Amino acid sequence: MKIIEVKDLTKKYKEQTAVDSISFDVEEGELFAFLGENGAGKSTTINMLTTILQKTSGTAFVAGYELGKEDDGIRKVNGIVFQNSVLDKGLSVKDNLISRGSYYGLSKKEIQNRLEPFAESFEMREIWNRRYDKLSGGQRRRVDIMRALINQPKILFLDEPTTGLDPTSRKLVWDYINYLRKEQKMTIFLTTHYMEETRDADNVVILDKGHIVSQGTPAELKSSYAHSRLIWYTPENAEAETLISTISNVFSYDADHYNIQTDRILTDFIYEHKEYIRDYEYIKGTMDDVFLNLTGKELA
Repeated sequence: MKIIEVKDLTKKYKEQTAVDSISFDVEEGELFAFLGENGAGKSTTINMLTTILQKTSGTAFVAGYELGKEDDGIRKVNGIVFQNSVLDKGLSVKDNLISRGSYYGLSKKEIQNRLEPFAESFEMREIWNRRYDKLSGGQRRRVDIMRALINQPKILFLDEPTTGLDPTSRKLVWDYINYLRKEQKMTIFLTTHYMEETRDADNVVILDKGHIVSQGTPAELKSSYAHSRLIWYTPENAEAETLISTISNVFSYDADHYNIQTDRILTDFIYEHKEYIRDYEYIKGTMDDVFLNLTGKELA
């Protein structure tokens, strides 16, 4: 069942087009990822879908509510974690969350009841009375996600949620995201410029300069736009190159090995020639390759 349907969505600022007639669907309960550089239009799209920005043209339905006509309904079914926190640094975690919950007309007791299912998984009790500005980056992100869950959303929008975090904090944030997705069956809409964060997505949209350049599952994208590589450690020689020519004409020699790019599945080839190919590495195509081949750019 589609929970988000977008058709020809566009956002213009005078002469600049930030998002240019994009179309995509998001299935209920999936992890949906927007991948692109800073300035590609990812945040602008999320801000339109969450009613923060008005669209210039196009149509979108979020949980059945039409964007631009039923925006109050859309606000009730989504939660959003922004790139930069909107919480008060001088308040405790508890006071921040109670304050934000009051915007929805909820009592302190109702807020605590709504957040209780996440308290243990998000390890909230240990930081409940701590000031927000005294928390680590990972702890702050955890509280930001909790703030976005107060209204019990059907869809959680995460705009670059791990930017600036150290590897340990990033892993913790992803543990919480996976908990919401798998245990709470929540639809997660993610924007990111980290390739590895799209690995477990159900669908990925690659955005470049406001345009969708491709979309599909990670496996589909890698199959279409990434090449596998065989690194064969052997002295440079004509016999080896004759053998390589049977699987690829794209290869080079570097110091002590051949770099061979190919679209073929190489298991049978390596086994068939095991007397020659004894020391090797087989590297499957990655999302980095996909992005580079589609846009001509590498993501930092």
